[in-house]
Amino acid sequence: MYDIGVIHGRFQVPHNDHLKYLLAGKAVCRHLIVGITNPDPTLTAQVAADVKRSSALANPLTYYERLVILRDVLLEAGLTHSETTFVPLPITHPDLYRYYVPLDAVFLLSIYDDWGRHKLEQFQGLGLKTHLLWEVPAEQKGLSASDIRQAMINDHPWEHLTPAATARHCHAWDIPQRLKTIEL
Repeated sequence: MYDIGVIHGRFQVPHNDHLKYLLAGKAVCRHLIVGITNPDPTLTAQVAADVKRSSALANPLTYYERLVILRDVLLEAGLTHSETTFVPLPITHPDLYRYYVPLDAVFLLSIYDDWGRHKLEQFQGLGLKTHLLWEVPAEQKGLSASDIRQAMINDHPWEHLTPAATARHCHAWDIPQRLKTIEL
């Protein structure tokens, strides 16, 4: 077991597979730092491995909204405040990592595509310790936040794909309506 693990994601909208990923990360470390990527537009850069990740439609929730949702999701899953820390993590700006997370922690990740492989290479290129939770082909990935966002836009059921805290906060903040007003 590692002392401190750093796990990361956009979590735009946190769903059941995100929870599985976070709990798998927590299972291998005493303290889990959850890095919320693309914390704001100034720290969100396009990456050739996945250019869609930086679009406004792919990033409808604020950093604060994601922090609140993730905090409540993990509390409802049985974790305590003392087991987790939430931080912004500008994933496309590796020169800034040292300002947000301890670089001697283990960096946890899963791989589904070229973007995941890019991040692993980036972490290793920086000399960071990494732990691969799993690697599966894209077609076996499971849930996709983009599909959930599209279901919200189309007024299709989506709540069953998310933890209760996600659905509760998304309804309270009217995220489906926000998604419908984002210009492409």
